[in-house]
Amino acid sequence: MLYLIGLGLNRDGISKFGLEALGRCKKIYLENYTVNFPYPLSDLQELAIKKTITLADREKVESLELVDEAKKLDVALLVYGSPLTATTHISLIQECKRLGVKYKVIYSASILDAVAESGLQLYKFGKTASMPKWDPAKNFTPDSFMEIIKQNQSIDAHTLLLVDINLWSTDALEQLKQSAKNHNFKLGKIVLCQALGTSKAKFIYQTIKELEENTKIHPPYCFIIPAKLHFIENEILQEFVEKFSY
Repeated sequence: MLYLIGLGLNRDGISKFGLEALGRCKKIYLENYTVNFPYPLSDLQELAIKKTITLADREKVESLELVDEAKKLDVALLVYGSPLTATTHISLIQECKRLGVKYKVIYSASILDAVAESGLQLYKFGKTASMPKWDPAKNFTPDSFMEIIKQNQSIDAHTLLLVDINLWSTDALEQLKQSAKNHNFKLGKIVLCQALGTSKAKFIYQTIKELEENTKIHPPYCFIIPAKLHFIENEILQEFVEKFSY
């Protein structure tokens, strides 16, 4: 059987159901290519009841090798947040169905839940976009995420902008600023969501220029590009600015 187990947003985020499943598993993998963990990975070893945790990169997960292993024994894939949020892990489920392998998804909190604490109403969010890490040396500077932001703005919808792993805030802000310029899009204040669900959680509502002066941003983080704000949304954002800005 294959278990897809969400770890939630902090070291205590895994559910009791998830811990019980780990106790049954002969092999435990940790997906490590979508997020910078906000806590030491050694903490997970204790959660896994002293069992060995093997890191699984994108190639390992997308090769569907885990499904083959799950034909013969109980296998777990640990995923930060919730297993099917902003990932391609649905392909593992499809492969299990195709091969007749049993599977179980054990959900947990995700970034899609946590951003609601910003005060921005979840039903007013449009498409979620992702910002990849640029590599100018290889002429890799994709900025198509700006088109999604513009589409959302056209219907007064907020945009959750997820940031690639190992893309630090200074570089991400520069990429966002350059991409907006390339697409003739004027950015006003944006929301930086830092380490949500942890003791370092912050919502910072500032301009890019102001954010660039902030040297204390901790991963994992993401951005929200707000559209037209309801007066209640605006009030709550202002409260968070006062409470959480440095």
